[in-house]
Amino acid sequence: MTVAPVIALSHGGGPMPLLGDKNHESIIYSLKNRVPKILRLGTPSAPRAIVLVTAHWTTANPTISSGHQHDLYYDYYNFPPEAYTIKYPASGDPQIASEIQSLMRDEGLAATLDATRGWDHGVFVPLTLINPKADIPVVQVSVLQSENPEHHLRMGQALSRLREKNIAIVGSGFASLHNFAEMRPLMSGNKESLRRFKGVSDEWNAALTGVTTAEGKEERWDGLRSWRRLPHADRMHPPNGGEHFMPLIVCAGAAGEGEHAAVYKDVFSGVDILTYYWGGEKVD
Repeated sequence: MTVAPVIALSHGGGPMPLLGDKNHESIIYSLKNRVPKILRLGTPSAPRAIVLVTAHWTTANPTISSGHQHDLYYDYYNFPPEAYTIKYPASGDPQIASEIQSLMRDEGLAATLDATRGWDHGVFVPLTLINPKADIPVVQVSVLQSENPEHHLRMGQALSRLREKNIAIVGSGFASLHNFAEMRPLMSGNKESLRRFKGVSDEWNAALTGVTTAEGKEERWDGLRSWRRLPHADRMHPPNGGEHFMPLIVCAGAAGEGEHAAVYKDVFSGVDILTYYWGGEKVD
């Protein structure tokens, strides 16, 4: 039996990975090379579908894309014209969407279906690089406005039951850092800002890795329930602005008891950006 992997990847800023932005070179490399290997693309064990939890769709209750096809939602502004002509023609899967709704309701979550909302850039930007063939069905799932860690962990637990059906779970966010007040100076190449921020980032990443890679489910869940208490959490993700962290919590909830998390590192504007995954092929 093939158990599909779970990965909480870093999707970068807007369409910039598809526009060749220099600050995204490391992320682009990983999306093109590491993530396909983790997902076993191009092998007989490739997932039969991908459930993608996106940071760019926040709703009151878990919401699931349920159409046979979905247009793209270009949810970014002031980019070159080519950023608005991107296509990603993968199909949806209404049957899997309905199954997800049922599984989430079993977890006490009032999940709903949405057959019309387009796939946002948290979906089509990374998937264009990961699987340009667009030959694997995709079901998009929202994160919650409440940012309640327990509810996101339970969302992941519901999704975990799909893994034995060889349906991969992908969280698309930016768990290591998503605070524009901190990111803008780094992206401008300000070396003094990077020098001051690097130690903060390293301390946060170390604490986050300790929590996320715990093999025991209860230890992992307890650590993520209280993630706001980790050092510098409010600096890396502003209060009430943790939507880019939520996909990681969902993915951690989808990991099994005793399942070891692997980690790979990208570099974004001089800062380490970590991606965590469970199952799948190991990458350097």
